[in-house]
Formats: sequence, structure tokens, C-alpha cells
Amino acid sequence: MAECVSECEQRHPLLNRDHHNGNITGVGVLERCRFEMPDSEDPHSLHDKKKRDREERQSIVLWQKPFITLQYFFLETLITLKEWTIKLWHRRGFVASLLLLLAGLSAAYYIEGAHQQYVQYMERKFLWCAYWVGLGILSSVGLGTGLHTFLLYLGPHIASVTLAAYECNSVNFPEPPYPDEIICPPTEGTEGAITLWTIISKVRLEACMWGAGTAIGELPPYFMARAARLSGAEPDDEDYEEFEEMLEHAQTAQDLASRARLAVQNLVQKVGFFGILACASIPNPLFDLAGITCGHFLVPFWTFFGATLIGKAIIKMHIQKLFVIVSFSKHIVEHMVSLIGAVPGIGPSLQKPFSEYLEAQRKKLHHTAESGAPQGESWLSWLFEKLVIVMVCYFILSIINSMAQSYAKRMQQRRNSAEKSK
Repeated sequence: MAECVSECEQRHPLLNRDHHNGNITGVGVLERCRFEMPDSEDPHSLHDKKKRDREERQSIVLWQKPFITLQYFFLETLITLKEWTIKLWHRRGFVASLLLLLAGLSAAYYIEGAHQQYVQYMERKFLWCAYWVGLGILSSVGLGTGLHTFLLYLGPHIASVTLAAYECNSVNFPEPPYPDEIICPPTEGTEGAITLWTIISKVRLEACMWGAGTAIGELPPYFMARAARLSGAEPDDEDYEEFEEMLEHAQTAQDLASRARLAVQNLVQKVGFFGILACASIPNPLFDLAGITCGHFLVPFWTFFGATLIGKAIIKMHIQKLFVIVSFSKHIVEHMVSLIGAVPGIGPSLQKPFSEYLEAQRKKLHHTAESGAPQGESWLSWLFEKLVIVMVCYFILSIINSMAQSYAKRMQQRRNSAEKSK
């Protein structure tokens, strides 16, 4: 048994040192190691077995094993619904209070009176904010590969507002139909009235709501790693397993990806709030590792979430907005179209559809009900719509695969427990 504990301490060199955020000695993880590595079992064979199990789970995808994947997906869905139902039953007091609040809001919504104008205004704002928060959560929640909602929704929305602002010389788009459809107001502004700050202010609400959604989507890795550290249980997450392997081989990491992950982990662990803020403020595909690191080293919740919210919803969001607005400013777009036309041979043929698309958008912005139906959509719009459909379908497939693999891991853990009990 002493050899087992020594091996565990070598695998987790950082767990036996007190940390300024939690004073945790790693006893729970050592106890887990004692359970996982009895004297009769070689730790190397355990590592090989985990690797084989992981490869077996990763082979359960729709395009390789469709029937098994769908079966596991439905079984995992039923288990998840059962777990949520039990959790809601344990919190039935909170659920009852929430239902009473919803009943009161429904009564205020349906009863006629002078308050209806405020109710309708709040409804529009709430649905608008909830829409962008939901897209932000989908972008970073970690289900499958994530849905790149900035490229598919928020980026094009900011670009369309930018183009419309320069065309209309105003951002006073009427509601409705905006934001479903942007139409220039009857009275246009003066030439040169549109500034960078004007457009930033126009799209600030939706951009900040999207950024707040991405910050909320980073919470599951944090809570998972925190719960695993406190309980010493084996977490059901591949990223956390990779994080533990990275801790084991921290001193021998050679490849660029491992060193980048280790740099993020060290920055968050040593700098704290400002390290998290720095990681959240720049486009960073490794930020999931920051959430796992903060949870593992028991960084306080508001330290992690506060830095993540400020970084993603304010700092990074303004950087992304500035990039899109500058890229789609009127003179930049016209210059890019002229550069496309200068390409030898195929330039004029490539320039034509872009010019037609911009002209169609200008006409659509000045469309009114009296002027008849607007011009049909171009092939660029058709292509973008199909791209969105493909991305959404792939996101749904990745969720199905991820849930099926989660059920496969449940089966493997059940089988391993049965083998140990023999």
C-alpha cells in the first residue's frame, strides 16, 4: 500500500501542498488512488486500461455505430431527466416559489390595464437579452464542439448594423421591424453623423449579453473540477482527465500544445483574479482549462466568475465589436470590393456578385410597405443560410455523440466496479 501512495503522490505533485485559495492537502485524491490501485494491480496497466476505455468510448459516434449511439443517447437522456427530477424534488421549496412568481407575472401579462405598455416593453427586452445570452451559452457550454454563434449570429448582426448605419446616416432603426429586419428611418441623419462610438453603443446590449452567456457557459468545468477535488471522486469528464495527466507530466512537457496549456494553468494558479481576467479577455481556445484549474485549486466562485464575466462580456466583447465594425465600415467594404475586381483573370467575375449583394442590401434598407416586395436574396445569402444549417446540425450531432459516450462511460465504470468486487 505504501508503494501505491508513493505512486499517487508522484502522479499528483501539486496535491500535497497547501494552496492559498483552499488549504486542501489532497487527502481525498490520495484515498481515491488507494482505492484505484490495490497492491495486486500495476499502475501502468491501469493507465493502459483507461486509454483503451477512452478509445472505445470515442468510437461510439453516429457515422460509425448509429444504432448503438442512438440507443445510448436515449438511455443517457432518460438518466439525466431522472437526475434532474430528483434534484428539483429536493429543492421543491424553491421550485414552488418560482412557480408562484411565474403565476404572478402571467397574471400581470394577461390582465388588461395601463401597465401593459411597460409589460410589452419588458417582454421585448427580456426576450432580446435571453436570445443572445442563450447563443453565448451555446458557444462555450462545452457540449460536443460548441456552436460558433459569434461567427454565425452576432458577427453578421454587428456587420449588418454597421452597413445600415453608414447607408442610413442614422441608427434610429424603427422597432418593429428591427431587429428582425433593419429599415432606414423616414428621416435620415446628416452626412458624417455616424461615428465608431455610435455603432458600438447601438450593438452594446446584445454584444454584452452574448459575452455574459459565454461566461455562464464556462461554469460547468469549474463546478465539475471543484466537486471532484472536494470529494475525491472520479469525474466523468475527458478534459479533467487530460488536466490530471498534464499535472503528472508537467516537468516533461515538450510539445507546443502541452506547454501552452501549462502556461495557462500556471498563469491562473499564480496570478489569480488578474490571470483569469487576462485569459478571458482575449480569444483563447484553452479557457476551459482555466475553469478546470480554478475549480481544482478551489479558487472562490466570485473570483473566477467575476473575472470571467468582466473579461468576456466587457473587454473581449469590445475588442471583437471593434474588429467587426472597422472591417465593415463603408470605405473598407468599398475598398475590398475594388481589390477583388483587381484580381487578374477572375476578378471581375468575383466582384460582380459582391457588388450585386451590396446593392440589394442598400435597396432593402430603403424598402417600405408602399414600395412593393424587396428584391430576392442573392446566392451569398443562400450560401450563408446553408452554412448556418450545417453548423447547427453538426452541433446537434456532437451533443448526441457526447451523451452516448457518457452512457458508455457509465457502463464501463459499472463493469470495472463489478470486476473489482470479485
